[in-house]
Amino acid sequence: MGDTPHANPLPTPSTPAGREGLAAILARPEKAVIALDFDGTLAEIVPDPEQARAHPGAVPALAALAPRVLSVAVITGRPAGVAVRHGGFAGVPGLDHLVVLGHYGAERWDAVSGTVRTPAPHPGVAAARAELPGLLESVGAWQGTWIEEKGQAVAVHTRRATDPQAAFEALREPLTRLATRHGLIVEPGRMVLELRPPGVDKGVALAEYVREVDAGSVLYAGDDLGDLPAFAAVEKCRSDGVPGLLVCSGSAEVTELAERADLLLPGPAAVVGFLSDLAQRL
Repeated sequence: MGDTPHANPLPTPSTPAGREGLAAILARPEKAVIALDFDGTLAEIVPDPEQARAHPGAVPALAALAPRVLSVAVITGRPAGVAVRHGGFAGVPGLDHLVVLGHYGAERWDAVSGTVRTPAPHPGVAAARAELPGLLESVGAWQGTWIEEKGQAVAVHTRRATDPQAAFEALREPLTRLATRHGLIVEPGRMVLELRPPGVDKGVALAEYVREVDAGSVLYAGDDLGDLPAFAAVEKCRSDGVPGLLVCSGSAEVTELAERADLLLPGPAAVVGFLSDLAQRL
């Protein structure tokens, strides 16, 4: 595809595999899946996750891009309905076929129906939640930490603590013991530790969705440790002959992701700008 008169030049991926992935998206956009994390990728990270909202340019960029590609999917650890509300994705012209895979794919919201499909919660989540206040008190990490109810999971945030990293490290081992006792796993993130059922992650969700829609290429953009399985899923797609592009939103806090990415963008504003420019190119 050639440049349109007003299209900004797209950044060049740093790896041959990334350049091949971008070229495949540009050559056959009707076969491309654009998959995106929410927090830290489409929305800035904020101390209170309830206050997180999609970047103001995110919905216009996605609405311009979605009709030109096979599918746009938002893959998030949040409940699907929360991501839809915080993203402002419902009822937007152009986003008719947007899919939000919430709780790492355990929940699914389809714009075409406007409904969420959700499984019954794992009993260990409620049991672990009941023990959390006492655990936080016992390790001296109550001050400044915050428990987020996520339905299919429960998370402890340390970003508002006096020393967020110290609180994070102090909680990692006791939360892992708590999770194991209730048949859960701990997913570490950017100053957050999430307790959730095993067997669901963004990699599984992405791989299943790519197979479902028979994608010919895939882009995934994320910012956190929870996005590493999705990166691995794209790498597996590549080995199976489906070109892919890995985008890291920001790189200061999660170097593991930046080291695996084909394209580094400094945060949600840059991701939204890239998506908007990509839409113009198609």
